[in-house]
Amino acid sequence: MARLPFDPARMAGPQAAAVASGGTGGTGGGMSNGQMSVSQLAGLIDRTVKDHIPTALKVVGEIGQTRERTHHYFDLKDEGACVQCVMWASAARKGNFVPRQGARVVCTGRVEFYPPQGKTQFMVDRIEPVGEGALDQAYRRLCDELRGLGWFDQQRKRPLPTMPRRIAVVTSAAGAALQDVRDTIARRCPCVQLCLVDVRVQGPGAAEQVAAAIGAIGRGRRALKIDLILVTRGGGSLEDLWAFNERVVAEAIVNCQLPVVCAIGHETDTTIAELVADVRGATPTQAAMRMVPDAADLRRQLATLGQRMAQGLSRRVRLDAERLRSASRHPALSNPTRIVDDRRAVLDVRAHHLRHAALDRLHALKVRLDQLEAALEPHRPGVVYRRRDAMLRELEARLRTGMHDALCRHDPKGMGRRLAAGMVALLRQQTSSAEAAARSLELVGPHSVLRRGYSMTLRADGSIVRSAGDVGAGETITTRLADGRFDSTVGGSSDRVALPPAAPLRRAKRRAGGDQGPGLFA
Repeated sequence: MARLPFDPARMAGPQAAAVASGGTGGTGGGMSNGQMSVSQLAGLIDRTVKDHIPTALKVVGEIGQTRERTHHYFDLKDEGACVQCVMWASAARKGNFVPRQGARVVCTGRVEFYPPQGKTQFMVDRIEPVGEGALDQAYRRLCDELRGLGWFDQQRKRPLPTMPRRIAVVTSAAGAALQDVRDTIARRCPCVQLCLVDVRVQGPGAAEQVAAAIGAIGRGRRALKIDLILVTRGGGSLEDLWAFNERVVAEAIVNCQLPVVCAIGHETDTTIAELVADVRGATPTQAAMRMVPDAADLRRQLATLGQRMAQGLSRRVRLDAERLRSASRHPALSNPTRIVDDRRAVLDVRAHHLRHAALDRLHALKVRLDQLEAALEPHRPGVVYRRRDAMLRELEARLRTGMHDALCRHDPKGMGRRLAAGMVALLRQQTSSAEAAARSLELVGPHSVLRRGYSMTLRADGSIVRSAGDVGAGETITTRLADGRFDSTVGGSSDRVALPPAAPLRRAKRRAGGDQGPGLFA
């Protein structure tokens, strides 16, 4: 149903007619010269809303910022407008749907104007979900993607420094979040310095500014002496906080070389920047409290540590003094000569025992040596030779006795004659053999051979020339004959002449000289 244009003349009732005609009336007092009071205007708006807007409307939109208390307060929005809505607790109990930011719903209700506060609200009686809004869908898709990349994992996140010296605050200089952070840090730890990086926190280009600021601080952290980065802003709707749900901001936080703390909006607001940050603060104040220690707590801790140190030193001094007194009462310090005398007595006793033990050991070894010497005495070479010499002498004496007895039992004269005859026969036999051997030697000797017309050729070194290849041209050789010798020089080589085998020669020699053995040239 299309909305009709607003026309005050069509308003019903005497007050509307009076307004249209320039009269007076209403609770806000009279009206003159075409003027009206605030109450009259509020009443006019209220009657217009009641008379010209249907009492049962169905509006499709996306739930924006919610404020859940006893009743449900939320915004219903689309691309071009935003309407404040109220759902009383009685109506909420009848339905099963709780308004959630980003949900796309169909709200059934009526429009009411509340004059005391000048608010026009959509009073919702029933809510029916029709799907999620575009921003909520984009938020969930990006969350799923970054969760798959591991950007939400706690193992990736870095711990905060215990005592940061300088903190860079990335936020809007005109925002209330900056003042909360300043107040909290000034109250807790005034020595920590804050470096403000003024950026846009909502609207077009805000995400790029925040990401660029985080990257620049990370790259210049040494020159700027920054230990920690805080990214923060106050509360707002999902559209207001959307710059911190952009991927570019999340990527800048993940790639930053410094720990990053994020505190965006209220405690119920959760952005992707907070999910990927190293630490998330529910509010800017809570983030500041987590970043810096409390100076009062530090002073109390220092005081406690000082007391503990003083008590520990006092206890240590008392213990050392007691140990010193106990040590002074020890005999080693009170009477050191007694300790030396006791040790000297112990050494004397042990030296006496050592001497006796050494003497006993030497005596035992001497006895063992005598036993071994007695056992080896029969096996000495001199003893063995003497024993064998005595044995030989005994055997010689026994042999002489035996031979004498044997000779006495036989005829000594007959044995002498037989022995003499045997020796004469043996001598004759050996003489004949010697004469035959001399004759054979004479026949085969070199001089006999030379007398038969042969010669013997010798080289300069005295070796016999046995082959034509044994001498070379120009070499001096000596030729021996039966009656002398002469020297000659080799002029050239000649062909070798094959000699007959030596075996027939040996057989001829044997036939000539008898069976007398091989000669010199055999």
